Amino acid sequence: MSSPNLGFPVFDADNHLYETRDALTRYLPDRYKGAIDFVDVHGRTKIVVRGHISDYIPNPTFDRVGRPGAQEEYFKLGNPDGKSSREIIGRGIDCPPAFRSAEPRLALMDEQGVQHTVMLPTLASLVEERMRDDPELCAAVIHALNRWMAEEWPFTYQNRIFSTPVITPGLVEKAIEELEWVLAQGARIILMRPAPAWGFRGPRSFALPEYDQYWARVQESGILVVIHASDTGYGRYSNEWEGSQQETRAFAEPKPFSQIVHNDSRDIQDAVSSIIAHGLLTRFPDLRFALIENGAGWVPGLLNRMEHTYDQMPQMFAERPSATFKRSFWMHPFHEEDPRQLVALLGADHVIFGSDFPHVEGLADPVSYVKELQGLPDEDVRRIMGGNMIGLLGIGATV
Repeated sequence: MSSPNLGFPVFDADNHLYETRDALTRYLPDRYKGAIDFVDVHGRTKIVVRGHISDYIPNPTFDRVGRPGAQEEYFKLGNPDGKSSREIIGRGIDCPPAFRSAEPRLALMDEQGVQHTVMLPTLASLVEERMRDDPELCAAVIHALNRWMAEEWPFTYQNRIFSTPVITPGLVEKAIEELEWVLAQGARIILMRPAPAWGFRGPRSFALPEYDQYWARVQESGILVVIHASDTGYGRYSNEWEGSQQETRAFAEPKPFSQIVHNDSRDIQDAVSSIIAHGLLTRFPDLRFALIENGAGWVPGLLNRMEHTYDQMPQMFAERPSATFKRSFWMHPFHEEDPRQLVALLGADHVIFGSDFPHVEGLADPVSYVKELQGLPDEDVRRIMGGNMIGLLGIGATV
């Protein structure tokens, strides 16, 4: 795989690693042994979470993985022939070393023409939803994962790969403890899911004042907060409409109703609405959020609804919600969306590029995204393709 040198540093804000089989258990305390395991089901290895076999990811060992970009054409052009998900994704490949560890990934990045990247876990997205009623176990598994990642994918690797430890906010004191630990390990970014925090009192927004001690430390540290698509639990609501109890599955054949709900991006819209409406960015105006792999088609509609709400009750807001959004959020549009509309709405300084490599729904050739920016000024292209993320992390143009 090769890509042209664009003549400026490229920062891909959405890359993924594939965890090893022991990623969630290598450092899990003995008292939680057995909470996560693997079993053979008709010749296929499945992950077992608290005694329940999960189909969330078809091959949770990642010995075989989908071909990078296998769904790229599907997302850009649709599915006029009505192919099944299996037909679109096709046959998998053996997981190469570059998807498993940092050193070979750097060599692959050099081939791709990518200088810097945010490296996100994959299997990690199943943890919080399946442990929502046991926040202590959830915090323990998240810490075990972060320890594994610090060992296998250092949080800052040669100032080029920036891996994202996970923070689960359900127990405030545990979240602060985890934040301090990852900061001590050199983390420049933390990862959270767009979903309510689950503590001992049940679900509640992580933007409520009861979490302020945590957010105060996040702001003080200056660390960037990435909110990435995950299993947010919103499948429970579509299940009620479908009359089913089906587990969220990352690559299953979707049902029409559930897909319509999913395409509405309800989870990330609710997360952003809470962050603004519950006043988190009024209390902590220096927080910075990068919204990764949540798409951007929902942004104009949400801003319009928030502005309408402001006009109805301006006394409840410190400023117009659109001003808060445009100051504090950096947006990663899907590769099939027109980024020019987002640039016109937010400005090029708040739009970032991410390929979702090596996932099947991402780009096979990350730098090919530059074609989507044709017609924009060169300065805007540089910002979107790398400059904005370089500025957010304060790393300087090292390449």
